[in-house]
Amino acid sequence: MIRVRQVKVLVGEEKNLKRAIARKVGIKVNDILDIVIQRKSLDARDKNNIHYVYEVDIEVMKESNILKRKKSKDIFLTPKEEYQFPKKGKDPLSSRPIVVGSGPAGLFCAYMLAMQGYRPLVIERGEKIEDRVDAVFKFWNTGKLNPNSNVQFGEGGAGTFSDGKLNTLVKDKFFRGKKVFEIFVEHGVPYEIMYLQKPHIGTDLLRDVIENIRNSIIRMGGEFRYTTLLTDIMIEDGKVVGIEVNHNEHIPCSVLVLAIGHSARDTFSMLYDKGVSMAAKAFAVGVRVEHLQEMIQMSQYKTLDKRLPVADYKLTYKTKSGRGVYSFCMCPGGYVVDASSEYGRLAVNGMSYHARDSKNANSALVVTVGPDDFGHHPLDGVVFQQQLEEKAFLVGNGHIPIQLYKDFLKKRVSFSFGKWTSQMKGNYQFSDLNQVLPDFVSDAIKEAMPYFGKKISGFDQGDAIFSGVESRTSSPVRILRNEDGVCNILGLYPCGEGSGYAGGITTAAMDGVKISELIIKKYQSFSD
Repeated sequence: MIRVRQVKVLVGEEKNLKRAIARKVGIKVNDILDIVIQRKSLDARDKNNIHYVYEVDIEVMKESNILKRKKSKDIFLTPKEEYQFPKKGKDPLSSRPIVVGSGPAGLFCAYMLAMQGYRPLVIERGEKIEDRVDAVFKFWNTGKLNPNSNVQFGEGGAGTFSDGKLNTLVKDKFFRGKKVFEIFVEHGVPYEIMYLQKPHIGTDLLRDVIENIRNSIIRMGGEFRYTTLLTDIMIEDGKVVGIEVNHNEHIPCSVLVLAIGHSARDTFSMLYDKGVSMAAKAFAVGVRVEHLQEMIQMSQYKTLDKRLPVADYKLTYKTKSGRGVYSFCMCPGGYVVDASSEYGRLAVNGMSYHARDSKNANSALVVTVGPDDFGHHPLDGVVFQQQLEEKAFLVGNGHIPIQLYKDFLKKRVSFSFGKWTSQMKGNYQFSDLNQVLPDFVSDAIKEAMPYFGKKISGFDQGDAIFSGVESRTSSPVRILRNEDGVCNILGLYPCGEGSGYAGGITTAAMDGVKISELIIKKYQSFSD
């Protein structure tokens, strides 16, 4: 097939794609036998000429003649882009590999191991997705928290209750990301994720997909155990020999994958006590900000044309002191959600359904923090997060503290909404978020907002709704590992976002695939 790039089609005229390809290549429309879209992005820089840009593979008659005739960097032979499993190693496994956590890193690590006959055991502190959804909605409706099954913990990981974004900036020379997307599609995600520039699933579709992936792993010989918390690791002569779960059961193992997620604070503490090498790492904290989605549409497109996708944004700013402020996990047509996982502590996140049809857009508006701000002990970042969440819980009287931007500037409690109301899952209370955030974080956000208002018209208007605290942007620790994927304890494989090696669904899944490869390269499978 032939790869053709930079094929431009006006919004609303996608049916003319074949004609545009033929014009680009210089052939007749009927010469094109098949089209496979590889990439589709929206170019809205010129508001009078908003169009899609495609990259496609085409099957044509007389392919070699076209390649000889066309001398263009946009027209060339389709490269081979296929994921390959590594060759299996020779070290025997005395027991099945255990994967701790069933977020994207754990699920995809387990999936790849199961495909190759390693029959992994996946343990998950939370509930299976069906029960977890019930627990989360019960919490939002009643305030009754299950500390092991919530927005942060349970099958699917923290990304299950998010926008379900799949875009990543990670270079994919081994096609791990492509393999992840193929697995997603095989299990129910719309095929469009294979080519959209900014693919997303949505929390509603993601739940069924997770269940489907779990069932595939089981069919391939894997096993899942829920409400099963890792409470200790048995180590002999510097090697993993087993684990303790729920404080009362021991399971032998020599390969242990730690895909624990960024909120497993008790597990971080246990690992530190066991001598696992880790370090504090930078992350970001701040608030969620809400605007009307129509306002974002008008700012980005200068039109409310229904044929256009729901608009998003990405904003960055460096303060006079050199600190970064940026938008994170932007949820077009989404909801702010109570993402708490510990009693007496409160955190927020953003979530969208696949249709992205809420009236509001929301995004985290966060400020970078690092060890110089909270301390260099490996667990100091965890303590910093907890302190912020305790303040948020107290200031909001156990509910999500919210405040209009104009009142945030004046350090006063809001008493009502302005031009729009919050779209929120969970109870809220008008509060003063200045009492939650450190001064340097509040001041950085206040400095950045006018600049963001120049980028997105209306972004800094006084009725923008702030809520807090956004404290779980990424893991506060990194569990150190070498090029073979193991830490200082032989057989222990830190993996995914919680271990400090990913930032989002796709990168976590890709890291899960990478760790599976390193295990496969070293050990024989049970099917050999």
